[in-house]
Amino acid sequence: MEIQQINNTKRGSFDAIEDGKEAGKMTYTWAGDDKFIIDHTEVNPDFNGKGVGKKLVLAAVDYARANDVKIIPLCPFAKSVFDKVEEIRDVLFS
Repeated sequence: MEIQQINNTKRGSFDAIEDGKEAGKMTYTWAGDDKFIIDHTEVNPDFNGKGVGKKLVLAAVDYARANDVKIIPLCPFAKSVFDKVEEIRDVLFS
């Protein structure tokens, strides 16, 4: 599975692609230069149970760490991943 990021000055997304099909998408909105809000995560029903949503959140965490930015997970799914996985909470905006 490949995760592609599309990023512009206001909004962006992480897209999960497998065998040429979109497996899932997570969208975000920039809240200034140093943080972004994960606002929606969606998984194609054909890929349910494959951990697609979690892979998208982890891709956002990797991006945040590499670019020294913070994440505000307003999306209930993304928030649940942060609640369950303690070692990624370093990128949370507080």
